[in-house]
Amino acid sequence: MAISSYATPIEKGWYYLNRLICGAVLLFLIAPILVIIPLSFNSVPFFTFPMPGLSVRWYEEILMADQWRMGLRNSIFVAVSVTLLATVLGTLAALGLSRPNFPWRTLVMCVLISPIIVPIVIIAVAAYFFYADIGLLNSYTGLILAHTTVATPFVVITVTATLMGFDHSLTRAAAGLGAPPIIVFFKVTLPLILPGMISGSLFAFFTSFGEVVVALFIAGPEQSTLPKVMFSGIREQISPSITAAATVLVLFAVTALTTIELLRRRSERLRGIH
Repeated sequence: MAISSYATPIEKGWYYLNRLICGAVLLFLIAPILVIIPLSFNSVPFFTFPMPGLSVRWYEEILMADQWRMGLRNSIFVAVSVTLLATVLGTLAALGLSRPNFPWRTLVMCVLISPIIVPIVIIAVAAYFFYADIGLLNSYTGLILAHTTVATPFVVITVTATLMGFDHSLTRAAAGLGAPPIIVFFKVTLPLILPGMISGSLFAFFTSFGEVVVALFIAGPEQSTLPKVMFSGIREQISPSITAAATVLVLFAVTALTTIELLRRRSERLRGIH
C-alpha cells in the first residue's frame, strides 16, 4: 500500500522505517540461501570465499553419480505419484466439505489438516511402527502413502479456499438441464476450481520432493530420495555437490511459488468475473 500524500512527516517516517525493518528481516531469512547458490559454482571442493574460480563440476556430479541419479529419480517418481494421489483425494474431500449440509464439517476439516499441525517426526515414527506391522517398510508403496498423508492437506486447503467463492447454483442449473453429475463436474465445477487444484498439486509435489524425515524412517536403500541422499552426504562428508543439489531444490521452490501466485491471481480474476 502506497503512503498517502497527506501523511504527516511522522507517519511517513514510520512507513519507511517499517519497510526498512521488513526488508532487513527478509534479507536475514534468505541470506543463507543466497550464500549457497554461488558456492555451488565453486571450482574447488571447499566452502571458501572468495572463490578461486567458477565451475559446473558439482552439477555434473549430481547428474552422473549413481547415488545422486537414483535419489533424483526416486524423488521424481515418488513426488509425481504423491501429487496424483493427493490431488484426487484432496479435491474429493474439499468438494464434500463444501456441501452446505455436510455434518461435522469443522471436526472433519481438523482431522484432514492435522498432518500439517502435528510435528513431522511424530508422523514419521507413527508411520514406521504402523508400516512395520503391515509390511510396508522399505517399499515405494509405503513411502508414497506416507508422503500422501503429509501432502493431501495442502490440496484440501487450496481447493477449499477456491470453493469459498464457488456459486453452487451453477451446478444446480446444469443438473436441472439434464446433465449427469460427471458432466456437471467436468464442464462446470472443474474449470472453476482448476487453479486451486493446480496450486494444491504443486504444494503436494514439492512437499513430497523436499521431505526428508519420513524418508529416513520409511525408505530403504533402494528408495533413497534426493533429500535423503543430501542428508546422508552431510553426515558422512561435506561436498559442494550438496550445494548444487540444494540450489536445484531452491529453483524448484521458487518456480512453484511463482506459479502458485500466478494461479492465485487468475483465480481471483475468475471469481471477479463470475
